[in-house]
Amino acid sequence: MRKGPQHKTLITAYFIHHIRVLLGSLGHLTRQPLSSMMTMAVIAIALTLPAGLYLALNNISGLSAGWDSSTKISLFLHANVDSKKAQALLNRLQLHNEIEHISMVSKEQGLEQFKQLSGFGDALKFLEDNPLPIVLVIQPIIDPERPDRINHLLKELENDKLVELAQLDMQWVKRLYALLEIAHRVIWAIGSLLGLAVLLIVGNTIRLDIQNRRSEIEVSKLIGASNAFIRRPFLYTGFWYGFSGGLLAWFLTSLSLYMLAEPVEKLALLYHSDFQLSALDTADITSLISISCGLGLLGSWLAVGRHLDEIEPS
Repeated sequence: MRKGPQHKTLITAYFIHHIRVLLGSLGHLTRQPLSSMMTMAVIAIALTLPAGLYLALNNISGLSAGWDSSTKISLFLHANVDSKKAQALLNRLQLHNEIEHISMVSKEQGLEQFKQLSGFGDALKFLEDNPLPIVLVIQPIIDPERPDRINHLLKELENDKLVELAQLDMQWVKRLYALLEIAHRVIWAIGSLLGLAVLLIVGNTIRLDIQNRRSEIEVSKLIGASNAFIRRPFLYTGFWYGFSGGLLAWFLTSLSLYMLAEPVEKLALLYHSDFQLSALDTADITSLISISCGLGLLGSWLAVGRHLDEIEPS
């Protein structure tokens, strides 16, 4: 069956109608600016808190990413392992996909460092032989989602026949990632509760709007308007509430970040760090506004679905 010009005209008319209703619902909000702005502000404040916490956690995660480089594995080789064998082991371990960097501390370098750090430099001059072994210092690649994988690497290195002892300080890294995981879950919990609050806010606002336009809805039903036709302006009103609230939440989050940027930068300089706060990227902003629009649409849909059927022309 061929689709003729009439079919295309109906599709065009359908989209034009939606655009008119979309713009009309925006005009309806502008005719009552005070109440509309209050609703949008409440939605924005409800969304700013989880967005700000998410941004803070991202900055903390970015700051802690540099701390991973301080996690090292020290491989103490057997005393009878010479530099040639140690270099062969180093070359072999450099090909390991879980090792980012590896360096060797020779017996002479180890003894010199021990002299400087121990304070027994003069006494060590009387030693006939160097008792210190060759040490390989390894910087592993740490997966933030699975920091325990480094333990498997440690066991693998311990089993090498040239290695006498392998040491790793990983406990603080595990604690750090455990705290970050708890923070992630707390943010999700707070965000879910505040998202529910946004649903209730939009739903209650749309309910009041339905009651205020009750006579208009009754007349529309009398002339044969369907529930879908009557529902459409309220859904777009919920969309505008969500869209405006999301934009305002982005603005408030960015403003808070701007106010904190200078003192944080000064604090970082005191610790000789170039750390700077990172803002929400394009994907984060899109997600924030999309979630806000979705909550606005869902809240209005629930409110209209519940209260529209109760209104019938008498």
